[in-house]
Amino acid sequence: MTSSGPDPHKTPLTDTGITPDGRYRATVRTFTPRWRMSPLTEERMATLLPRYAVPTTALDPAAVFGRDLPVVLEIGSGYGEAAIAYAEAQPDHGVIAAEVHVPGVAAMMAKAEDRGVDNLRTHRGDAIEYLMQCVGSDQLEAVHLFFPDPWPKAKHAKRRFVQQDTLDLVLDRLRPGGHLLVATDHAAYAEHVRGQLAQHGGVAVVEGERPAWRPTIGFEDKGTAAGREIHEFRVWAKGE
Repeated sequence: MTSSGPDPHKTPLTDTGITPDGRYRATVRTFTPRWRMSPLTEERMATLLPRYAVPTTALDPAAVFGRDLPVVLEIGSGYGEAAIAYAEAQPDHGVIAAEVHVPGVAAMMAKAEDRGVDNLRTHRGDAIEYLMQCVGSDQLEAVHLFFPDPWPKAKHAKRRFVQQDTLDLVLDRLRPGGHLLVATDHAAYAEHVRGQLAQHGGVAVVEGERPAWRPTIGFEDKGTAAGREIHEFRVWAKGE
């Protein structure tokens, strides 16, 4: 399937990125961009990014992956363990890993190259901007959000990724029957997600289903070692 980009007649967003009720706030960052660039990271970005980067134009799966594949977007892919694991488990799906952390992107591409993963690409930048500007309605098979920044202070709650506007955006970009997966080891973030989903009203939710393909390395292992519960959400549009 190809797309000419977001359809202003189907999406709930206006051209300025504001929902009809004024909720959209794409200018509020959901991440903190900070890192140091090593010579190895610089080399990997220079040599691998031209191959793995998706263009910042309307998403065309056949052009991106060389074949027309259902597309899964992972938001905040870190060092790419989950994105690579999914790509290996589902070779008939195309995975786009969106991440702002340059060393993480570089490490993910190097691992994918070493393991011969050919159905993985990356957007080195803000996932919200990519969803708004490049992805059309009904274009995604699934969206994955694993262990996002919990922004634990109440004054920073507006920076948490799961909000009414981002739920609208993600649901619009999902194909009929597509789903959003969320995982967190932060109890307050899990409560925030439950509250946002309940407030939205247009979604069906199942909790507690952990995808078998997802490795535990990283935040999940750290959370479990610290005695924290891993909260899992699978979300899709109600009635689908």
